[in-house]
Amino acid sequence: METILDMKDVSKNFGPVQALKNAALHLKKGEVHALMGENGAGKSTLMKILTGIHGKDTGSIVYDGAEVAFKSPKESMDAGVVIVHQELNMINHLTVAQNVFIGRESMTGFFTNDDEINKQTQALFDRLNMDIDPKEKVGNLTVGKMQMVEIAKAISMNAKIVVFDEPTAALTDSEIKELFKIIDDLKKRQIGIVYISHRMDEIKQITDRVTVMRDGEYIGTIDTKSSTKDEIINMMVGRVIYEDPKSQSEIPDDAETVLEVKNLSIGKRVKDLNFQLKKGEILGFSGLMGAGRTEMARLIFGADTRDSGQIFIHGEKVEIQEPKDAVAHGIGYLSEDRKQYGVIVGMSVADNIVMTDLDKYVRGALIDDRAIEQESKKYIKSLQIKTPSGKQLIRNLSGGNQQKVVIAKWLEQNSDILIFDEPTRGIDVGAKSDIYELMTELTKMGKSIIMISSELTEILRMSDRVIVMCEGKKTAELAISEATQEKILHYATLREEVV
Repeated sequence: METILDMKDVSKNFGPVQALKNAALHLKKGEVHALMGENGAGKSTLMKILTGIHGKDTGSIVYDGAEVAFKSPKESMDAGVVIVHQELNMINHLTVAQNVFIGRESMTGFFTNDDEINKQTQALFDRLNMDIDPKEKVGNLTVGKMQMVEIAKAISMNAKIVVFDEPTAALTDSEIKELFKIIDDLKKRQIGIVYISHRMDEIKQITDRVTVMRDGEYIGTIDTKSSTKDEIINMMVGRVIYEDPKSQSEIPDDAETVLEVKNLSIGKRVKDLNFQLKKGEILGFSGLMGAGRTEMARLIFGADTRDSGQIFIHGEKVEIQEPKDAVAHGIGYLSEDRKQYGVIVGMSVADNIVMTDLDKYVRGALIDDRAIEQESKKYIKSLQIKTPSGKQLIRNLSGGNQQKVVIAKWLEQNSDILIFDEPTRGIDVGAKSDIYELMTELTKMGKSIIMISSELTEILRMSDRVIVMCEGKKTAELAISEATQEKILHYATLREEVV
């Protein structure tokens, strides 16, 4: 296969921080090439250098037979190098077609020819088997559909290289299958694909080779078929990560019930839900997208108003009408969208840690910054949050460390019941292992955890019991000793409740 891209000895400093040191990537035409590494390994920086967002300090980039140094993303796109970012870059009030061809519109005099771009977009969607109306406002689409529009936009630019940055993070299983068909079509047309993902199953399924980075450096490139999952993980983190499922719960049968939910309902999203959470237990909630798991969590936390149902904490009925009521009763909630609901990215690590308990640090009319700094240091150390100091802006932390800050926020609030909604989404395998160890330590401290996860391996590794939901109903409750992927998937598609 002919080479389309050869990046060698690429280095980049941001002030005193060396983001890349002698990084490398070799891509062939018609190849799907995985770029892997922990958060902060330098993957995104390398791709930003390729696409002209950052300039390199040293090294060479040879693209399509000529050395290049793109000065802007537009320059790289014009040359046929396109990146589909994990963060969507859509204009919600414009139509799908207008977003796809923005800056490249068909014009009639001084006016945009919407009929023509609608026609071109429909032809593109037909070729890609995408069922999306070109005339629909982007703001009306699901996040998954928006992601597919971003992908179609990239392909419409006659790209020779397409970089996918965590493309399946917001997609349903059916949308992922469609994406893989699109990638297969791009391969056949000899387009080179760089595929950034933390999902090992995807990497093994669709990629030809894997390049691994660690701490900004090139570690190695291996053929996907001849490599093992453990081999790739070891290259990424420099240590062995164990992912064996939990075979037995250590929670005694007579353990205290810290939370009980009776007949919880909200429309069709959650229907007559009943369950108990024991002291020191990790109660896993599994199910397909739309099963009602996140809706259940938001009802318990008071973020949404329930139609009916009762909540008991330590045997006493409590009224939770809004999140501050839940916090007062010792409940903390880690949302699946940590950047929207978990942290304030423009604030420091220290301020994020104390934000739910800020009154404690007010002295008269002033905030005691020294006390906040001391408190944050305690959690930075105990949770091993990788940050230069508590003053660091949280947007500069990796996903795994941002998640640890959210956990610190609820520990500082002394929450005994923690709801973790997709706790490792978008987090690399090394950081996942750290979060798992932290969750285990929390249960040893007497904390109780509700864990919502779409990853069956995560459910089986961490849970003491598993509750399966489908279309708002609880369809099964399994002891971890009897839970298997096959059983969980069976009950996740079973519409009738199992008594």
